[in-house]
Amino acid sequence: MNLNDPAAPRGVLIVGGGLVGASLAIALDAAGVPATLLDTAPPRRTAPASYDERNLALARATVNGLRALGVWPHAEARATPITRIQVSRAGEFGTARLDAARHGVDALGWTLPARELGEALERRLESCRTLVRMAPATLEAMESVEGGWRVTVRTADGTQTLDAALVVGADGTESFVRERLGIAAERHDYGQSLFVCTITPERDPSGRAFERFGDDGPIALLPLAERRAGLVLTVPAEQADAIAALDDTAYAELAQQRFGGKLGRLSRPGRRQPWAIRRVAATRLVGPRAVLVGNAAQTVHPIGAQGFNLGLRDALTLAELVAEAADPGAPVLLETYAARRAPDREGTMTMSHGLVQLACLPQPLLAPFRSLALLAYDRVPPLQRLLARRGMGFRGDPPRAVREPLP
Repeated sequence: MNLNDPAAPRGVLIVGGGLVGASLAIALDAAGVPATLLDTAPPRRTAPASYDERNLALARATVNGLRALGVWPHAEARATPITRIQVSRAGEFGTARLDAARHGVDALGWTLPARELGEALERRLESCRTLVRMAPATLEAMESVEGGWRVTVRTADGTQTLDAALVVGADGTESFVRERLGIAAERHDYGQSLFVCTITPERDPSGRAFERFGDDGPIALLPLAERRAGLVLTVPAEQADAIAALDDTAYAELAQQRFGGKLGRLSRPGRRQPWAIRRVAATRLVGPRAVLVGNAAQTVHPIGAQGFNLGLRDALTLAELVAEAADPGAPVLLETYAARRAPDREGTMTMSHGLVQLACLPQPLLAPFRSLALLAYDRVPPLQRLLARRGMGFRGDPPRAVREPLP
């Protein structure tokens, strides 16, 4: 590529305006990198708060990154700190506990309504200086050209072509960009379905989050304001339709049976519907002048709430490298990106997949080994520190925006 050629493709084209794509767009704009964001949805409008809204668990590293992007001030007021985490398995004696104070921090992470994060990103996008935003817009075709890509985009005003030195696929699990690049994806069906809703426990979670494993899959409870909690319930796929048909009383009883009585009686479950759980992992992160981030690169099991947290680290690492480069699509830059992301990506995917496979297997012979492993993470200081650091999102070589001194 001749960087002195005025006709050469320039800038970055981000395909997908979800949480990860929007974060990347903001990071590039802040670094002064020319970028265009394609979003299939129109700009988000402020919506009233709802008891039933979906909630996100944001790791400490993620919130550091959102602060660096100038997004967190728009969302902080609605966030609930997670100060303690308890991990256990139904019917077994081992428990691992994490306490923020023990590790010298004010919170291990925060829970936040997904709507609030979307609106915070929207407000921050509105203040971007040079970002070109096309919404609603759909990518229809990609053609490789000298020094980049020529893409065809459909908007409300018709179709147009754009040139870019780098195309970023942030377009979700069934990524068009990934398919166009010819990058295969490894798929695994867990045979599980996920229900997410808000519920009200008798006792306030008071900053405590719980992850509990069982033969039917994991259940998690996240602290929210006003004595509410976010409930994440995993069930065998063949039971999903029957569980979706339960009324509120029966669903709360099922959640109570799976979760136990740590917070007293559970009541008032919000609206819910089943989602099939599958692992989809791209076999490569990069192609010629193209890169995948977020769910386009890897869609992981929701255990541990790693999806957006991992995707944001993708976006911030890429933005950091592009900001320091003359050519955003240079092969060496993309190779560096893939190498930087490998330990975090592979470690997180291995952890989430392994936990589901091991912790949920209904094998009595495994029970003492699982319990001893949890006790070790609870009581052996080096393992406790390792669990805490990884739980807070610090793994591998994280982007500078999320780093902080070791506690």
